[in-house]
Amino acid sequence: MEQDTFLAQVRAKAQGWLTPGYDEQTRAEVQRLLDAEDTTELVEAFYKDLEFGTGGLRGIMGVGSNRMNRYTVGAATQGLANYLKQAFASLPEISVVIGHDCRNNSDVFARITAEVFSANGIKVYLFESLRPTPEVSFAIRELGCQSGVMITASHNPKEYNGYKAYWSDGAQMLAPHDRNTIIEVNKITRAEDIRFEARPELIHFLGQEFDKHFIERVASLSAPQKESIARHHDLKIVYTPIHGTGVRIIPEALRAIGFTNIINVPEQDVVSGNFPTVHSPNPEEPAALELAIRRAEETGADIVLASDPDADRIGVAVRNEEGKIVLINGNEICSLLIYYAIANRRDAGLLRPTDYVVKTIVTTELIRAIAEKSNVTLFDCYTGFKWIADVIRKNEGKLNYIGGGEESYGFLREDFIRDKSSVSACCMFAELAAWAADRGMSIYQLLQQIFVEYGLYKEQGVSVVRKGKSGAEEIEAMMKNFRENPLKTLAGSPVVEVLDYAKLQGLWLDKGEVFTLDMPTTSNVLQYKTADGTKVSIRPSGTEPKIKFYIGVRGKVTSKEDLPAAEAACLEKIQVIRQELGI
Repeated sequence: MEQDTFLAQVRAKAQGWLTPGYDEQTRAEVQRLLDAEDTTELVEAFYKDLEFGTGGLRGIMGVGSNRMNRYTVGAATQGLANYLKQAFASLPEISVVIGHDCRNNSDVFARITAEVFSANGIKVYLFESLRPTPEVSFAIRELGCQSGVMITASHNPKEYNGYKAYWSDGAQMLAPHDRNTIIEVNKITRAEDIRFEARPELIHFLGQEFDKHFIERVASLSAPQKESIARHHDLKIVYTPIHGTGVRIIPEALRAIGFTNIINVPEQDVVSGNFPTVHSPNPEEPAALELAIRRAEETGADIVLASDPDADRIGVAVRNEEGKIVLINGNEICSLLIYYAIANRRDAGLLRPTDYVVKTIVTTELIRAIAEKSNVTLFDCYTGFKWIADVIRKNEGKLNYIGGGEESYGFLREDFIRDKSSVSACCMFAELAAWAADRGMSIYQLLQQIFVEYGLYKEQGVSVVRKGKSGAEEIEAMMKNFRENPLKTLAGSPVVEVLDYAKLQGLWLDKGEVFTLDMPTTSNVLQYKTADGTKVSIRPSGTEPKIKFYIGVRGKVTSKEDLPAAEAACLEKIQVIRQELGI
């Protein structure tokens, strides 16, 4: 009976999309879903509204209230426009920046977004074609805009698209603006509530002149290392955009800082939302870099750099001591770049007590070890670069940001952008390779040296995918179980701390004491820490139908020769922990 009532509600909602406010093509597709014997597709399209969350929208493209389409994008923009007009009522003019990536329909959704904003009397700076996410963040600040939108689903599969909303500081929105925008978006319940009639005179296009300015600012960060780069300007760098927006900008940026031997991957220079050479355009996936690694082997390249479709995440591969190209994971990328940010300033006599770095709570503790030994302040924050941006904002004018990142292959070197940037990260990594070469080391050898000096840290992320309504319920049940039945040991080591960020409450198990977690808000994350330095974090993804497990263990080494055995022991421990977690 409950199922019949639920299906009737879904059908009624779908019927609402057959009114004249929706275009003929949309109405025809909705009618097809209503007429189909199998109701699965109908239910998935209409069982809920695609939620405008704290980061915006992300979902599968198609008709329906739970899909990315003209009307869900229009509703999001109308709601955001309504809130901007409230929040900035005293300004004579409100302006926004809009960019988009390479995904199917990204250009269409960007144009719809521009039209709705302009229909609401808001000035729009629209990038003339696909651009990296960090350039949109930069443009918001540079042009003095009040908001911005990037149409992208980052590294999600090709069926997805998304809508990332930004505030005037160039960062994704935080409280109260995220909540207030959500309230306004939720008020848009019909197509008739959306103003689609564009005012072309309010839409201004950004092109290559702005790109030049953006690249100059990024390149200025490498100026102190210009002599080192000049000595190693012919470093062989393979770069792949994985069919995305970095295809032109990143090679230009690398050349702008002095590198002259940039080798492309022709098959992946093809801009395409179908991502024809990869199953997933995600630099976290080893398969996404296979063609680039093959190209590096063919050309004898020193390093491989990659970016995801919207060019905010970076992928890296380097040569090991046997000369084989091997992948560097997100924790290692972040650790190397933080190490370099500190060491480079120390070498130049520029390291100050006000310098600080940032990582997320699920990112490797190796960064903490590096920062503490160097007497550099470390801030821990929630997953997502809006939280790193929040730390930067709160410390602006008081402390000096020198770098921050997360295990999911995101890094930000500069504070004039407020989202992760593979543009500056690729430049910084190439610069690091030159800096290491000046010291007679490869990147791989430098990483080994870091492990010997600060301890061997190995991490593994495991994502358990559960799609649709039933999947969301299963993920919720898993989190409930881990909370109600906390783990007592992990791989034989007793759990000494349980941190529940949903309650902002920590528990020292050995003392039986409860303490408060100092975080800006709650988050659905559960974390276990053991006596031997193991850390396990569990959180549902906010953008994908999955629950994520982050496992980090620590090994002891006294010399480079200890590394192989210590690494094997760490990997074995991770496998034991996976079995204990049931994943």
